[in-house]
Amino acid sequence: MNLPKHQTDELVNGCMNNNRAAQESLYKLFYADMLRVCHSYLPDKELAKEAFNTGFLKIFQSIKNFDKEKGELGGWMRKIMIFSAIDLCRKELKFTSLTLQDQDKDEFFISPLALERLYFEDILANIRLLPYATQTVFNLYVLDGFTHKEIADQLNISEGTSRWHLAEAKKKLRELLDPSRPNDQRTERSVKAK
Repeated sequence: MNLPKHQTDELVNGCMNNNRAAQESLYKLFYADMLRVCHSYLPDKELAKEAFNTGFLKIFQSIKNFDKEKGELGGWMRKIMIFSAIDLCRKELKFTSLTLQDQDKDEFFISPLALERLYFEDILANIRLLPYATQTVFNLYVLDGFTHKEIADQLNISEGTSRWHLAEAKKKLRELLDPSRPNDQRTERSVKAK
């Protein structure tokens, strides 16, 4: 969400001065967007809320470090929420060290036809079927543009493990989104995956 410069300045200055009205306004303005960010990393609603609350606490504590010349307030807040969700993922999830075999290095193709048929909620529902660790790496790489090195640093895993999780996510999503498979087979597989 891009706010006008004067509104950003007013909110940031108010929050720096611990003005409760400014903090409440900032919270209400970004509530839905930031909670959505946490939900994209943590499918469990309680964990997502925990990351969200921790993220907002970090935002209020470090708002004095926000530099409007370097970026937009919403983007800065989003990054804090992502890192809060990742921190919670690290505590809750177990990442194993895995590496890609040479034959597994091929990129997996998902048909554009399959993607055209899906809405965001449908895609998110299929992403949710992935194991947490694989889902987290997929979200960081595909949705938020992190590199494998950045993901490895954030999750305390090797770059090879990050690549493996991404390849595994693409492979499983391709299976789930395969338009040649009848809907009842995809649904049946989705139920088994849960």
